[in-house]
Amino acid sequence: MTPRAPTLMIQGTTSDAGKSTLVAGLARVLARRGQRVAPFKPQNMALNSAVTPEGGEIGRAQALQAKAARVALHTDFNPVLLKPASDIGAQVIIHGKVVANLSARDYHEYKPRAMTAVLESWQRLTAAYDAVIVEGAGSPAEINLRDRDIANMGFAEAVDCPVILVADIDKGGVFAHLVGTLELLSPSEQARVKGFVINRFRGDIGLLKSGLDWLEARTGRPVLGVLPYLHGLFLDAEDALGDARADKIDAKLSVVAPVYPRISNHTDLDPLRLHPEVDFRWVGPGQPFPSADLVVLPGSKSVQADLAWLREQGWEASIARHLRYGGKLLGICGGYQMLGRHLHDTHGLEGPAMSLPGLGYLDVETELEPEKRLVEVSGTLSLDGEPRMQGYEIHMGVTRGPDTARPLLRLDDARVDGAVSMDGQVAGCYAHGLFDTPSALASLLAWAGAGVTAPVDLAARREADLERLADAVESSLRLDLLAEWVPGFAVAPGSGEIAGWRHQHA
Repeated sequence: MTPRAPTLMIQGTTSDAGKSTLVAGLARVLARRGQRVAPFKPQNMALNSAVTPEGGEIGRAQALQAKAARVALHTDFNPVLLKPASDIGAQVIIHGKVVANLSARDYHEYKPRAMTAVLESWQRLTAAYDAVIVEGAGSPAEINLRDRDIANMGFAEAVDCPVILVADIDKGGVFAHLVGTLELLSPSEQARVKGFVINRFRGDIGLLKSGLDWLEARTGRPVLGVLPYLHGLFLDAEDALGDARADKIDAKLSVVAPVYPRISNHTDLDPLRLHPEVDFRWVGPGQPFPSADLVVLPGSKSVQADLAWLREQGWEASIARHLRYGGKLLGICGGYQMLGRHLHDTHGLEGPAMSLPGLGYLDVETELEPEKRLVEVSGTLSLDGEPRMQGYEIHMGVTRGPDTARPLLRLDDARVDGAVSMDGQVAGCYAHGLFDTPSALASLLAWAGAGVTAPVDLAARREADLERLADAVESSLRLDLLAEWVPGFAVAPGSGEIAGWRHQHA
């Protein structure tokens, strides 16, 4: 029997401690050393997702980590994805496909079946890769979630893998977080925590040394490294919204988007946030609607509920005023569905079976259907220059109507997507990633009315920041200690030598 590849798990003391970032950094470090590494998150709860080449759905963070590892996306990287549909329930996605909509209580009963899927994926990955780097979820010390856990120590115990605990010093209380988390684990779980990583440190490292010495003496475990605070690091968000708006003195175009309760795939708007000539603002509940050149309605996991929220927040009247003054309006996926005359949910997929009037700016109607469409797409925008775009579709609706005769996108598979209003002021489509391609971004901003000149290449920026992150990991972490659990860390970067586990055991 062929031995399995080594598995190393990164768990965090809190949500947003840096688990996703550290896994991405470690994956790129191993990829630099010629290792074939698989990122893995047993269970993810997020509304930002990505489509794999085989037509499955995984968390956005695992898609980023796959890019860091320089491997193609696969559903095995995130075998269980939960997409919240309400405060007490979620859509359950197993191996990339929807299997059920369950309440939190019902999902707890479902977990043994979910764990079977998790272990199947892990077995396939450890048979095919040189190493598997695993990301936990939240904190392993959440006592109420310990029973039937599949996301943290429950998984680590099942596969008998070592664990590194990461904490964010920028939040404060880092030593309490680390020691407290360790104390709340069972003896067997404590034994598999091999060391600590402190994330987002800024300042004089010498002033931290006494604390690090105390931590090592107190716990008997090494501090494997202190990662610096990397200002301006851009990596796709797992679920949280991006950094707050920054003033841009060279802004030529203003863009706003609502933060509805079930907003999804808001990473579509990252190129606008990053663009030096675009003043982009998220508008949350209770915040006034600012003047803008372009309003973007992003994706939604619960379109009818989020449309009702928009109306409660006064957006319907604000959008009407925005259009009267000549502004442009763009809807993506769920936002596109909101722009039509009606949304029909005759199957009760998002709640009680019902129909709801849309905003009525496009002469189309949407019928929600049980089968979710998951596919990568490419094509040309129906704008000046006919720029190319690449993206993906994740939706359960079918949209039809007269305005689809003026599609926003002509896809390479001979389909069309979206619609443009008769006056050209309103547009929408299902394709995510509209702004990701530099030429498509420039054309959409020109349509919105701006004389924007600065190019923004999201893929190039992501790649540069992954390299920057890997540089920080290589210079800040004790890779010699990590090599005890993952031998590939001992290989010199760029040497051309592949001395990883898979080849040592060939």
